[in-house]
Amino acid sequence: MDFTQYKESFTEEAHKMGYIEQNIEHCLEYAEVLFSHDVPVIYNPSHLSLLLGYKKEYLKKVSLFPRYFYRDFEILKKNGSKRLISEPLPSLKEIQIWILRNILYKVAISPFAKAYKPNVCILENLRFHKNQPKVFTLDLEHFFPSITIEKVEKEFRELGYSKMVSKLLSRLCTKDGSLPQGAPTSPYLSNLIFKDADEAISDYCKQHKIRYTRYADDLSFSGDFNENKLLHKVTEVIEKLNLKINKNKTKLMMPNTRQTVTGIVVNEKPQVVFYKRNDLRQAMYYIKKFGFQEHREYKEIDQKNYLEHLLGKINFVLQINPRDTEFISYKSILIDLKKKQDQKELEDALIPI
Repeated sequence: MDFTQYKESFTEEAHKMGYIEQNIEHCLEYAEVLFSHDVPVIYNPSHLSLLLGYKKEYLKKVSLFPRYFYRDFEILKKNGSKRLISEPLPSLKEIQIWILRNILYKVAISPFAKAYKPNVCILENLRFHKNQPKVFTLDLEHFFPSITIEKVEKEFRELGYSKMVSKLLSRLCTKDGSLPQGAPTSPYLSNLIFKDADEAISDYCKQHKIRYTRYADDLSFSGDFNENKLLHKVTEVIEKLNLKINKNKTKLMMPNTRQTVTGIVVNEKPQVVFYKRNDLRQAMYYIKKFGFQEHREYKEIDQKNYLEHLLGKINFVLQINPRDTEFISYKSILIDLKKKQDQKELEDALIPI
């Protein structure tokens, strides 16, 4: 339905309901802006509840007490510290997915942002940095937690939503006043909020013939340039968003060293770093020699989805290098094990109590 059709339909229904011309005109002016951005027309919280299929009271509770609608847990990071994950409960997750698909995905992000884009793989971030004189990578500190609810609300306001609707949408996407790590809306919102910064950084890079891409909170630069001047410029840009660079993760890599971008070697051809591939080789060696369960017991691995975990890592290696015959064979072994595991679970479930 285009806006002309919407206008005719809305006006007809509004007249039936006794709306005065002034109110009809006001509603249509509001709706036209939203139509121009190809996002759903949402007049108020009651209208949003109808679109979502959830009661208005439920939306109100989530917006006022968000911490009760998330499951918090921690995961171990590479450096030994822990990252807090806040996973929304199923109903809230369904609401966030609706917001993501119907509103957020309708808004274009920077072409230099390579993560969290539908139908785009990590190789899109790597191909720009192959065989370069320098590779310079920066990491943003506390990326999601540093993005405040005010910035999220501003994104909805810029699409044309009213202050009331924007405030409610932003509260449905945040926890404790910032983006939660674990909500489906957080990654794409971070791309939208960083869009102006991407533009400022890319403009500087174009002027100095520097290749630039950003994969979530990892900024990658390559070419022949003065890294100190570049670092100063990037710091200046991101501080406007109240973000900081993690100085411990700043890396300058020359051609005679291993150049990596988001953990992938880019010197000659994209390849997962050696130590990660070697860890997988070692695990597969023991699985083939002693058996999957025996390997788990010997290594004291109590991770329930360990098989799926291994398969995911091998799939990642093959995503970067699909013709790697060694890892293709590992994938085949694990898929056979998975089929046997699923069959056993099915048989156990059918045994009478």
